[in-house]
Amino acid sequence: MDIKNYIGGEWLSHSHLQSIAVTNPANGEHLATIPRSTASEVAEAVAVAKQAQKEWALVPAPKRADYLYAIGQKMKEKKEYLATVLTKEMGKVIEEARGEVQEGIDMAYYMAGEGRRLFGETTPSELTNKFAMSVRAPIGVVGLITPWNFPVAIATWKSFPAIVAGNTFIWKPSNETPMMAYEMGQIFNEIGLPAGVANIVFGTGPTVGTALIEHPDVKVISFTGSTTTGSKVAELGGKHLKKISLEMGGKNAVIVMDDADLHLAAEGILWSAFGTAGQRCTACSRVIVHKDVREELEKLLLEAMQHLTIGDGLDESVKIGPVISKAALEKINHYVQIGKQEGATLLAGGRILNEAPYDTGFYYEPTLFTNVKPNMIIAQEEIFGPVVSLIEVANLDEAIEVNNGVKFGLSSSIFSQNVNTIFRAQRDLDTGIVYVNAGTTGAEIHLPFGGTKGTGNGHRDSGVAALDVYTEWKSIYIDYSGKLQRAQIDTE
Repeated sequence: MDIKNYIGGEWLSHSHLQSIAVTNPANGEHLATIPRSTASEVAEAVAVAKQAQKEWALVPAPKRADYLYAIGQKMKEKKEYLATVLTKEMGKVIEEARGEVQEGIDMAYYMAGEGRRLFGETTPSELTNKFAMSVRAPIGVVGLITPWNFPVAIATWKSFPAIVAGNTFIWKPSNETPMMAYEMGQIFNEIGLPAGVANIVFGTGPTVGTALIEHPDVKVISFTGSTTTGSKVAELGGKHLKKISLEMGGKNAVIVMDDADLHLAAEGILWSAFGTAGQRCTACSRVIVHKDVREELEKLLLEAMQHLTIGDGLDESVKIGPVISKAALEKINHYVQIGKQEGATLLAGGRILNEAPYDTGFYYEPTLFTNVKPNMIIAQEEIFGPVVSLIEVANLDEAIEVNNGVKFGLSSSIFSQNVNTIFRAQRDLDTGIVYVNAGTTGAEIHLPFGGTKGTGNGHRDSGVAALDVYTEWKSIYIDYSGKLQRAQIDTE
């Protein structure tokens, strides 16, 4: 498949551009090529989006929402096909791919509902015969930069609120997973989304991403990716006075107290740590366990890990697919070696699977460390792979301190049957998402998604809060007194 840029409702061939190959991480199969676009293609897309936005902003919001309903319905009709494409290019097991597509469907329907809300406020004026209100206004052209691990869900978190709010956008998807962007472009065409509202430009971050951030007509940048790259996005965007929304890394922990249902906790840990081969920003990479139940929890985890099947995610029996690339394999293995050197005890896994039938893909064995100290590198830095560390604590206060003792603040979890413990924990854990008696992953689209500290910069994807990224507040005062009234001066 030769994928082209999607600009102004058309798939445009830029024959002068070099190409980037896309392969299946499960078996190395060649899937597609995409253009290595330049700043020129970005400028072309921005010009089209800017022109389209003038008319799009005048379309009544309920009518803009109708397009989202249509997109959601089309995604629902093509759900199994989209999930298969997703698994081929990203590697996650087909069951998870179906869930991700469903998340996009849910987001379409939810944000379409906002087309009949987009609520502002009406308030009393402090002066007679005067009316005061605030409304949401679209910002203009926005730039969306999305990662490879959730190539459709995260894109819908960003693009659908932008659409319903009256903006147009340029989307730069990850080079590893461009096929889902292509499929979404096809859907935009099929449902008749006006030309120029949605535009997709493929290419590298340093070229396409930088061009988006620096373009004076792109007013908002929404980025999901690593903290290192996100910091650069914020720095460059700040120089140009952009509104920047960042969703970055995590070092998420599951706390298991001595009164926890250990079987449920083990199940939640496995799903959070090894689902998507650990390649989630919400993945559990630390287990903070009470000293009285550590040994029993270790036993349960080790037993359950023996039943984790590894392989091509299109096989319904497989529970863990490949990681995204050879570079990812090497990074994960590097951290595992660091863990050994730091003195952590390797209980299971810890190696690249390079024998048949894994030799044509990128597979890493699910890995469990114990005797990990909170200040070890493997307990502090994001590994982004199927590696989890057990940290023993004596009580809840210590558990909360360990949880909060990292630079990230995305997701945390606590397993306990004590209501007092649970309420203290949900108050004191400093993450943007807190789960109780569940793992660290599984966000629902009607609540804000995002984190604190090194995870983000205060904005949120998903939920009504997502609209704050793509709208400006406009305050409106209507004086029908027939005379000049000066606020604060003429109130007495």
